[in-house]
Amino acid sequence: MRSYLDRIGYLGPIEGTVGNLRALHRAHLLTVPFENLDISLGRKIVLEEEAILRKILELQRGGFCYELNGAFAGLLRALGFQVTLLSARVARSDGGEGPEFDHLTLRIDLEEPWLADVGFGDSFLEPLRLEAETEQADPSGTFRLIEDAGQWQMQKRESAGDWIAQYSFSLLPRRLEEFAGMCHVHQTSPKSSFTQKRICSRATPQGRITLSEMKLIVTSTGSRQETVIASEEERRRILQREFGIHL
Repeated sequence: MRSYLDRIGYLGPIEGTVGNLRALHRAHLLTVPFENLDISLGRKIVLEEEAILRKILELQRGGFCYELNGAFAGLLRALGFQVTLLSARVARSDGGEGPEFDHLTLRIDLEEPWLADVGFGDSFLEPLRLEAETEQADPSGTFRLIEDAGQWQMQKRESAGDWIAQYSFSLLPRRLEEFAGMCHVHQTSPKSSFTQKRICSRATPQGRITLSEMKLIVTSTGSRQETVIASEEERRRILQREFGIHL
């Protein structure tokens, strides 16, 4: 897995500790972008670990949740971490939730369990303790997990103080192939947000940089700047310069 550690620019220790998990998680989010560019190019995303690793490591690409968390799970296992794939339902603006397998997230068991997720876009930069009703400060905001009858929900506190649901999940162990059906839906359905617009986004030490269709969005220490992209040629240059992606 040396090639994976090189991909995320990680030079630190690799033993299975909380500190190392935090550092690996953060390094991944700062280097490997959340992106759905293959969908608009008509390239099928196949949930096979070998294909995912080739895309991220050899082609220097990113991916969406199934790819990013699927690959990160493989890295952590290779390093000796105990990893469990979990199915999550993403919260919707109308108060509802997506279907089962809507999102892939990870449970990491050390001396205590942790929630890791490098595939949810603008979310926690470091893993969260899998512990109910505890506010957890993160460089990207404040989060908490709530639990009711075996169902967990990850929430983020907004600037106004309200807690907003991000996704819900159970602790039932899953296999990567179980997510294949929803992976197909997300890359083919006209109702899927992934088929409606191209996006490429990664965390930065101060915030986040996102290329959403023909708009570049940069957030840094609370400020937000948007720039309209004039041409596809300029958009390709930004993909190369800011995300290291050559399509």
